[in-house]
Parts: sequence; C-alpha cells; structure tokens
Amino acid sequence: MIRYLFYVVIGCAGLCLAAMPPSAFGQITVTNLQTPYSFVTGASGKDYFISSVNGEPDTADNNGFITKLDGSGTLLHLKFIQGGADGVTLHAPKGMALVDETLYVADLDTLRAFDARNGKPVASIHVVDGKALVHLTDVAYDGVGLLYCSDQHANRIYRVELPSQKVTLLVADPALAGPAGLAVHPKSGELIAVSWNKGKIFAISPTGTVSELFSNGFFSSRFSNLRGVDFDRWGNMYVSDFTTGKVWRMTWDKRFQVIAEYLPTPGDLSIDRTNNLILVPYEFAHAAEMNGLEAPADGKPKSEKRTLADYGFIPPPPKPAEGAPSK
Repeated sequence: MIRYLFYVVIGCAGLCLAAMPPSAFGQITVTNLQTPYSFVTGASGKDYFISSVNGEPDTADNNGFITKLDGSGTLLHLKFIQGGADGVTLHAPKGMALVDETLYVADLDTLRAFDARNGKPVASIHVVDGKALVHLTDVAYDGVGLLYCSDQHANRIYRVELPSQKVTLLVADPALAGPAGLAVHPKSGELIAVSWNKGKIFAISPTGTVSELFSNGFFSSRFSNLRGVDFDRWGNMYVSDFTTGKVWRMTWDKRFQVIAEYLPTPGDLSIDRTNNLILVPYEFAHAAEMNGLEAPADGKPKSEKRTLADYGFIPPPPKPAEGAPSK
C-alpha cells in the first residue's frame, strides 16, 4: 500500500487528488496531510473534512489543522481551519462529527465547534472531570441532539446535550480498555465503542452499562488496536485495525470480512451513507482515501472474499509457482 501511495504522488505538485468523483474513478487519495486522525462527512454527503494533529497528540501547540473537500472529493482548502490563524485555537484535532452546518472537533480537553461553511469558531465546550485528566479522542452524533465523546486514556465516555452544551459523564469503566472510536447505529441508535488496548467492541446503554458485542480473547482473537468504527446504511459495521492495517466489516448476520488489508496505519474511519463511500485516514502515511462500497445484493454469504482490488487498491504480486525462481 505504501508503494501504491508513492505511485499516486509521482508527477503531482503539492496536494495530489484524483480529478474524478468517487463514483466514476473509484478511489481518491489526499496527500500532504500531517498525521491525519479523522475523516468525516455529514448526512448530506456534500462536504468532507480531515483532521491533522500536526505534532504531538497530547501537546497544546496550536498548530493542528482541518482540510476541506467538496462533494466530488476536490480539494477546497488544505488548511481550511488552522490553529494559530484567524483567531482559531486548535492544538491536536482528533475525532470529529458534522452536525448540520457545525463541525465538532475533539481537541485535548475541549470540544471545539466551527462553522462548516467558513471555518469560523462558534463554540468551545471545555470538559472538566474532577477524577481524571481529560484527553478527548473521538466524537459521535446520535442524530437527535446528543454528542458522545470518548477519552481513550481515562476509559471514559462523556455525553454532551445540544444546544445547551451540558456535559455529563456517561460511563467510566476500565473494561472499555481504551475507547478509541465511537459510532451510533443508524437504525437502533445504539452507541458503539471500539477498544484500542484489547481490540474489543462494546455497546453502551443510555445508562452507561457496557456490554461486549464481539469477544477478542485467546481463542477468538481477530483485532489488535482498533481505532475507528462506523456503519453503512444497511447496518453493517466497519472497524479499522491500526496495527494490523486492516479494515473489517461485520454484517447484520454476524459474518466477519476483511475488506482491505496491507493499509498503512488506518485511523478513525467513517462511512458516507448518502454516497456509499468509506473514508479512511492513514496516520503515518500522512494521507487519506475515499472509496466506494458495494451495495449488498442480498443477505446470502458470498463464496469469495473481497480483495483490495474491490476498493481500488493494487493487490500484492502473485506468488511464484513451485520450483520457479523468485524475484
């Protein structure tokens, strides 16, 4: 995959983007990012935003930035929102959520809100916890007035009521094992969290009860360090495994599929349910990709596994025949 990114960049000056929309081209790559963490869109699927930490993830250096793309994947502004410019404070932006025309960004101990049309700051919600040092990791919107924020280091999930901006602690539980990514199921409204430390997937009830959805123990270990989670319009779940470089899909009938692998540190992914696209940042490759997802024709299991070619990635070269010289 790294070699493929180099292939895309050759011959391009500055930020290199494919000129055609995802539906026609199949895949768009964004480069020249700086430790990109999250890649999101809203319900309309007309704007896309990528957060770049641009430095140490826990340092208040005020140099983080957010990139904006239009609905076709064309770059509008590499540093659409930039810490230290135009009165903006933005240290290490991580997870994001777009609510109507407001972009909410997890930035250390503060949930910052920006106007998605012009990038101007509109609110700062400071999260205070008397029992833990707050470092917000991800943000998820439930579609009806609530934001959820995870703190991977402190094993906490906070609930923010909009528009009152009231912050309450939903759950503090070591069993969360580093809740890195959050998502709300588009049909059931259930809050889902994925674990960085133990690669587990949890459901959290409205009262803060934690239930493990998929075991990841000694005999059933699939995941390593999970970073992102989201759902497509049919309720299939997608998770990114940062360490193993894989994106998994869990279908409604509990089937597990690796839909892409050999990826360079896939981060906090999200699904554009309007246009049926997957959005994946690559933290250490300083790049991000948007790509088309297949629509399920029926609920029957497929006889063949999906490959990288299904998502626009170049597959590895074939293995040499037995007895043939290797290159």
